[in-house]
Amino acid sequence: MSDRFVKPGNQEHGWNDPPQFSYGSQKDSGGPKRNILNKRVHAPQFTGSGAEMPSPSVAMPTPPRGMNPPPMDSITPPSVCPKTPSDGKMETEPSFEDVQEPLYGALNACRHTVKKQICDDVERRLKLFEDMWKSGKLSHLVKHRMHRLSQDLKRKNWDAADEIHRGLMVDHVAEVSQWMVGVKRLIAEARSLNPEQNICTDPGS
Repeated sequence: MSDRFVKPGNQEHGWNDPPQFSYGSQKDSGGPKRNILNKRVHAPQFTGSGAEMPSPSVAMPTPPRGMNPPPMDSITPPSVCPKTPSDGKMETEPSFEDVQEPLYGALNACRHTVKKQICDDVERRLKLFEDMWKSGKLSHLVKHRMHRLSQDLKRKNWDAADEIHRGLMVDHVAEVSQWMVGVKRLIAEARSLNPEQNICTDPGS
């Protein structure tokens, strides 16, 4: 009688046994599949045959607002200031005769009152000055300063002549040291003959 309660095709279970499900058949069926969210996704690999990975762009600094960088072609080197002529430098060189005449004129005036030994030493120094002038051993500036000194000596402007003498001893000692001692003594002896003449006067006045 028990066979009446057994379903056909199922000889092992009774009518009140729970049904059995085949999970394998559900897995293989074409039903909807769920996405697996915990699966790791690898970064794409770029090979030499494919497109290369773009390099990050470097941001260039921008100039402040309202200021533009100067163009390269507009930058010019600083201009060099032209040299100005030095004190006493002229285009034409004075003649030695114009310098010699006042010097020997003062020396001849001193011979009446100054000792012969002193006058001879001054004359020897003036001869050395002449030799260095004519042999080209004196610079252009020294020649012009000596021309001014001789003109001041001729006008009996002792202070101006002595000032030029001191400037030459400071600025050009290598050129004038051998004979400038005689010129200094000449200025001092000529001053002693005419001590009242100390102001430069214009010959044309």
